Amino acid sequence: MSTKVPAGNVKLKRAYEPPAAEDGTRILIDRLWPRGISKERAAIDQWIKDISPSTALRKWFGHDPARWNEFRRRYAKEVQQNASLLGELRTLARKGPITLVYSAHDEVDNDAVELCLEQGDKWPCSGAADSLTPDKGAKIVTDFQQADTNKNGKLSKEEFQ
Repeated sequence: MSTKVPAGNVKLKRAYEPPAAEDGTRILIDRLWPRGISKERAAIDQWIKDISPSTALRKWFGHDPARWNEFRRRYAKEVQQNASLLGELRTLARKGPITLVYSAHDEVDNDAVELCLEQGDKWPCSGAADSLTPDKGAKIVTDFQQADTNKNGKLSKEEFQ
């Protein structure tokens, strides 16, 4: 079995957007259930809370743009500690399309986009704003491979096969 995820098998989508057949397996990656969304409307297949920012980090950040860069640094450390969950997501994406569902109103500066961007070449994204597509901000992630860490404790941007 190849370790490479087929191009286009992973995308990000807000929980408030309607589910679509091409979403494949829909995985909620927020710690809290999206406000005002029923289970039926969300059509979530799996909920992986522990890949999201910790409660303490989420509350500290509070979606304050001035804290974004520090949030990114801290969240990268938390993601590193959940490498097994990244592996679980990779395995699902190898089997077919997956959609990582999030509820943040900001479609560019949020933990779901950061999760994608921190993977660098593992889950290539051309950049948050640049990678938004016309279909209401869904992001296509083309390659989803193993996470690696460098000596600084940050997720590596280098390709790892």
